Amino acid sequence: MPHFFPTDEIIYDDPGDCPYLPERICRLPLRVVRAPISPAQWDQRLEIGTRRCGVFLYVPTCPQCSACEALRIDVEKFQPNRSQRRVKRRNDQAIQISIQAPLVDETRVRLFNEHRRVQNLLGPADADDINASGYHHFLVESCCATLEFAFHRADALAAVSILDVGADSASAVYCFYGADFRRWSLGVYSVLAQIEYCRQQGIRYLYLGFYIAGSAHMVYKANYLPHERLIDGRWVLFDA
Repeated sequence: MPHFFPTDEIIYDDPGDCPYLPERICRLPLRVVRAPISPAQWDQRLEIGTRRCGVFLYVPTCPQCSACEALRIDVEKFQPNRSQRRVKRRNDQAIQISIQAPLVDETRVRLFNEHRRVQNLLGPADADDINASGYHHFLVESCCATLEFAFHRADALAAVSILDVGADSASAVYCFYGADFRRWSLGVYSVLAQIEYCRQQGIRYLYLGFYIAGSAHMVYKANYLPHERLIDGRWVLFDA
């Protein structure tokens, strides 16, 4: 299966500093889609490791590095571990989830910026804060079917996660939560909620983006078992 499709147009393809691993050079060709993407076509893109950022798509093509391994969960085979079961039980009693089209408002922008600062996710090129327009371009504007999971506790917005949906696949785009809710493990709860949504909708795979062994922000994804990783063009099963 090709990395690029006839309806895609590359708009940027220069090497740059890796956003995941220090002192490495990456190549993340940005593409835009010139025709609507059907759910089945979105499945095809996810299967080759495509990620989305706003309306842009990319697959790493780094010349001297293959650390980024796309990771997906077969939702019917997934078995939560003891810690994940504990997180689910605790939050099921306290959190209300609404699923809707992505929104942008002052609360979401504030929580997003708060999350990036507290989790140390700001890169050297990032502005201190994103504004409503930047939030819209990153998480609301899309080139495929996209949903927002909004997590409320005691009527307060606690967390937001964004999910792209295809015919037989879904892709977790981003999750953020407020500093006041850090102890509730809402990042884990978000993944579990998306797995349950996929199971209810008859969606086979949930893609979690890239597993990167050398990145502290990316290794947590290996805790969801069993899962598959895309290595040298082949999906490899990891069950322990």
